Amino acid sequence: MTETTETDAKTEQARPDHEVVIVGAGFAGIGAGIALKGAGIHDFVLLERAGDIGGTWRDNTYPGLSVDIPSPTYSFAFEPRPTWSRLYAKGPEIKDYADHCVRKYGIMPHVRLGTTVVAARFDEGADLWRLELAGGGTVTGRYLLSCQGALTTPSHPEIDGLADFAGHTVHTARWDHDHDLTGRRVAVIGTGATALQVIPEIAGRVAHLDVYQRTPIWVYPKIDPRLPRGVQELFRRVPATQKATRFVTTTAVEIIVTGVVHHRRVQPLVKAVERRCLRHLKRQVKDPETRERLTPRYGFGCKRPSFSNDYWRTFNRANVDLVTDRIDRITETGVRTVDGREREIDTLILATGFKVFDISFPIVGREGVELTAFWKQYRRQSYEGAAVPGFPNLFLVPGPYGNIGLSWFQMIDAQIRHALRVIGEARSRGVTRAEVSRQAHDRYMSWVERRMPRTVFLNGDCATANSYYFDEHGDAPWQRPSSVVAARRRSRSFPLDDYDYSTRVSAG
Repeated sequence: MTETTETDAKTEQARPDHEVVIVGAGFAGIGAGIALKGAGIHDFVLLERAGDIGGTWRDNTYPGLSVDIPSPTYSFAFEPRPTWSRLYAKGPEIKDYADHCVRKYGIMPHVRLGTTVVAARFDEGADLWRLELAGGGTVTGRYLLSCQGALTTPSHPEIDGLADFAGHTVHTARWDHDHDLTGRRVAVIGTGATALQVIPEIAGRVAHLDVYQRTPIWVYPKIDPRLPRGVQELFRRVPATQKATRFVTTTAVEIIVTGVVHHRRVQPLVKAVERRCLRHLKRQVKDPETRERLTPRYGFGCKRPSFSNDYWRTFNRANVDLVTDRIDRITETGVRTVDGREREIDTLILATGFKVFDISFPIVGREGVELTAFWKQYRRQSYEGAAVPGFPNLFLVPGPYGNIGLSWFQMIDAQIRHALRVIGEARSRGVTRAEVSRQAHDRYMSWVERRMPRTVFLNGDCATANSYYFDEHGDAPWQRPSSVVAARRRSRSFPLDDYDYSTRVSAG
């Protein structure tokens, strides 16, 4: 019998269950899995708390749901879909695309559904992450990719009396299809991108609709043609035509991003876009007083703009009221505003968005430092939007100042490439730990600080926007202050020596 030595025991302890653990099975997690397989890394697991894949496109099923980025751009570049039914695909088509990608690239065998991570801790003695699961159990991985997404945890408004309402309450991210809105008196709280889709869809069915607006939204006309079979067949037979379409739609989106991140330099462009939106508003809304209340008083891009040909004109309907007085409280039977008026309703719809900066479980790095607490004390920060000093072998998809453009897929491409380059370098060096250096991190954050004054966030009168782009510190860590092209180029070229590589114990 071979005697087990102390070194053997340490080696066994340092051997993780998987080389890579991915948390979240939305498009970011799916994209990470596909990229890992493409890089020859097959030892990974994808942990998903829900019973299906798809992230926000699994959870959101509200009426009118569609993508607000042209479908050719809102997809993986390596997996174009020639059969989109229209330029802006409906939600079920996007979910079907996620299912298709999982099937085609063989990701499902790596997925563990119904698996909720409650904590992740870096084991400094073994150079691996230990993930604690709800109900007991642990999964370990050399590397941890946090792909939890931003539009997954619903945000409920802090309004007095919300729990006292005796009628039916529903959040748009958890839509109740068994509750028929036909003939009901309904209130919608919120006028962001989700409400912009829901409100026109339900207005014709309800007896009366009150829309409670805190902040107006910039709305650009929506060019959303159906893509007939002939076009789909052309895309299928001549892939170059679909690539050309993607190039055009991506360029159009990039123009909007340019107005956001280079606002100070391209103000004439931004003003032209605002004028186009205001002309659209004037054509769509008949009543001058209503138009005035629907007019944004902040710069285009301070909060996510959207595209619609139906939202604004919904306020011409006799059964729709725009309410801009501040809500005092929710009562058992309705909504009372600060002017003392109570509007009776039987259904309350919360179109109040998501907790975009929340991480759903504590992530504890070296020396017991927890990531959210670190950000709370020192403000949100990360190197290239992907890594944080003190948190080895952890990659955020995305982290602060890591999102690029308006299409989630552009971010996925850049951030996962970043992670794979570092993992590949660590593997080639035969080490078990990769941690971004404090010097490289601080250099990147200094660059961010120099760039932010050029963006709309510090030049567009954003204080009144009530935008999820801003956090509790007043910072705008959602968006990387650079173009998509520059960010993607950087993901291919950042110095790998910006990371420190080491091994604590033999990994076997």
